[in-house]
Amino acid sequence: MVKIRLRRRGRKQAPLYDIVAMDSRKTRDGAYLEYLGQYNPVGFPSKVVLKDDRALAWLKMGAQPTDMARAILSHEGVLLQMYLERKGTSAEEIASELTKHKETVAKRLERLGKKRATRLSKKKKSAIEAAKAAEAAAKAAEAAAKEAAKAADAAAKEAEAAAKAAAPVEAPAAE
Repeated sequence: MVKIRLRRRGRKQAPLYDIVAMDSRKTRDGAYLEYLGQYNPVGFPSKVVLKDDRALAWLKMGAQPTDMARAILSHEGVLLQMYLERKGTSAEEIASELTKHKETVAKRLERLGKKRATRLSKKKKSAIEAAKAAEAAAKAAEAAAKEAAKAADAAAKEAEAAAKAAAPVEAPAAE
């Protein structure tokens, strides 16, 4: 059975995936039948380069996409196009539906981008406030240490004065 699936490339902590059509019995990074595109999940928004016509051709031949490949194909509108073609919709209607789909996806990404930006700005604000609070706490601790040092010096001076006052007065030596 032919599957449309992801084939991992890239480094540790920096994945890059090829979207390929391959035999389901092959290993994940094994030989593939045809290269269909690339998926880069790092960053926002994730980047997809896809040969829509070839992916559609493989789907028509009976290739089954994996869950992640299905999500990517749906996001790119390939599954919508296949559904509309099977339904018998005209080419103009398919084109208009695909443009509507692309607009909907663009709006969704814009909304998510705004949400992400506000979340990041809130994190930055809280980090700045935490830094200011830590700085204020450090200044307060420094001021308290200075006050404690002054109090210790005053106590030492008082103890010294008390020790001098308590010391017996020596009588002059007799000659």
